[in-house]
Amino acid sequence: QVQLVESGGGLVQTGGSLRLSCAASRRTFSTNIMGWFRQPPGKAREFVAAIRWSDGYTNYAASVKGRFTISRDNAKNTLSLQMNSLKPEDTGVYYCAADSEPFALSTEDDDYDYWGQGTQVTVSS
Repeated sequence: QVQLVESGGGLVQTGGSLRLSCAASRRTFSTNIMGWFRQPPGKAREFVAAIRWSDGYTNYAASVKGRFTISRDNAKNTLSLQMNSLKPEDTGVYYCAADSEPFALSTEDDDYDYWGQGTQVTVSS
């Protein structure tokens, strides 16, 4: 079993930045694909970004490409999401997730096996 714990959420003004972190209890083949999803108020959960731990290959939702950067720290078993130029529509609960699929980066939340508890990000206009 893998536990994921997010941190770094908060309140920020439009145009500001936040950095989210996700600490994994352990790194195994079951966590080679890790990603971030978010759930805006009153809406379904949506894909934000994903990374393949083994080679650093990344994928981003069109709405965040160029503003958000996903990265991993092998030594600390930590996943990060740097969010710049934040907009009110980025508001939501952000979740860290891990997919036991070893290679393909999925954008579907049903494909992810492990989830963190979520951290709130609020962008004021």
